[in-house]
Amino acid sequence: MHEIDSFIPEQKEHLEQFRIKYLGKKGIIQDLFADFKTVVPEIRKEMGVKLNDLKQKVQQKIDEHKSKFDESEDTNADTDLTLPAEFNELGSRHPLSIVRNEIISIFSRIGYIVNEGPEIEDDWHNFTALNFPPEHPARDMQDTFFIEKNKEQGDIALRTHTSSVQVRVMERSKPPIRAIFPGRVFRNEAISARAHCIFHQVEGLYIDKNVSFADLKQTLLYFAKEMFGESTQIRLRPSYFPFTEPSAEMDISCSICGGKGCNICKYTGWVEILGCGMVDPNVLTNCGIDATEYTGFAFGMGIERITMLRYGIKDLRLYFENDLRFLKQFEGAY
Repeated sequence: MHEIDSFIPEQKEHLEQFRIKYLGKKGIIQDLFADFKTVVPEIRKEMGVKLNDLKQKVQQKIDEHKSKFDESEDTNADTDLTLPAEFNELGSRHPLSIVRNEIISIFSRIGYIVNEGPEIEDDWHNFTALNFPPEHPARDMQDTFFIEKNKEQGDIALRTHTSSVQVRVMERSKPPIRAIFPGRVFRNEAISARAHCIFHQVEGLYIDKNVSFADLKQTLLYFAKEMFGESTQIRLRPSYFPFTEPSAEMDISCSICGGKGCNICKYTGWVEILGCGMVDPNVLTNCGIDATEYTGFAFGMGIERITMLRYGIKDLRLYFENDLRFLKQFEGAY
């Protein structure tokens, strides 16, 4: 028994010799079964059990080492060290990630830091603090995915904009504040080539003493030239947002046609890319900032729209379909 327990074959031939020695026709165990006929009846049952256990133990030992030799042979058979190494195909960055990182890089060069917040928000941070009073018609501007409706404690919803992160930053920070807020947002919209229920935003906020609309314009002009090229022009059109006053929408000269007119810019030579304005004093007050001492501006843009202009993509749905034929076009882009 000790020989069986300690047996470790160095080669496959040693294992075969061990098998013949114990399990062969003239092997030890075969001889023991032959002698079994002479065992007295009183101990025959006990001896039979021990003989069977011994045979099973030997077979188990053989099977154990045989499987190791087989695995070793399979490994060696599949490996040819003279062959060139297999090429591991690398993935590529998603176009939205590429543009998001570039936007962050552009604003970080002029002192903006990055802040992020939760995608599930309460009514205060998503609406009320941003000058959306209850029952205000401006709430209808955004068709919201509500998670929980609660009149007493406030509704819980998927955030409709990253402006909610602005509120959180203003509540816990003292001016000066210069930050951008990238993230995913949700609105209950029909999915089409130009709209989706999930999209990404980057919003920016600058609060300090004596901040003016001229500061906002120069900041956005700098961004447009860095993102779309030195020849890019901008124009600001009056608009309305509950959390800024005055408010504007910003267009850039179409980078596809150079301002001459094409189907991307609807033959106007201009493409709208973001909304902006001076932070409404009510918003500053709601967040605990003295509106008589500080002013600020805010802006927000959709990353999908910027990416469409940057790469000439005409269908928003491509961003979410995980089609490798589409994604592989961005290999090597960072």
